[in-house]
Amino acid sequence: MIDILVYLFENYHDFNARPKTRTLKRRLSAIGFQEEAIAIALRWLDGLKAVPPVELPRDRQALRVYLAEERDKLGVDCLGFIAFLEAADLLTPALRELVVEGAMLLEDDPVPLAKFKIIVLTILWSREQALEPLIVEELLDDGDERLLH
Repeated sequence: MIDILVYLFENYHDFNARPKTRTLKRRLSAIGFQEEAIAIALRWLDGLKAVPPVELPRDRQALRVYLAEERDKLGVDCLGFIAFLEAADLLTPALRELVVEGAMLLEDDPVPLAKFKIIVLTILWSREQALEPLIVEELLDDGDERLLH
C-alpha cells in the first residue's frame, strides 16, 4: 500500500487530478502493483475523500488517550511524530484520527516511521493542505535515503 501511495503522490501532485478509481486501478496493475495492495490503497483513498473529517476543537489541554493496540501498533516513534506535528500545528485532531486509522491498516507491527510519514503525507495531500517544502522533505525522509527520487 505504501508504495502505491508514494507512486500516486509522485505522479499526481494534485489529489483531485488523479484518474478515477477504475482507470487508476488498471494503470497501477499495468505497472506491476499487486491487485490486493491496489484494492486496499484505493479503497482507503476513496474513503478519505468520501467522508469529510469532523473538525474537533483544538484545545491545548485536551489529551488523546491511545488504546493499547494503537500504542503497540504505532510505537514510540510514530506517537512522538504525531505529537511533533500537533505541536507544530500541522495536524488537527480530526486529521490525527485519519492518520491513526490509516496506520492501523498497515501490516507492520510496529509501523516504521518512514511508512507512517507516507500515511501523514497522503492525508495532508488528500486534504489539499498547503505544505512547506521543508515539511514535505521531512515527510519523505526515511532516515537513510529519500523515498522519492
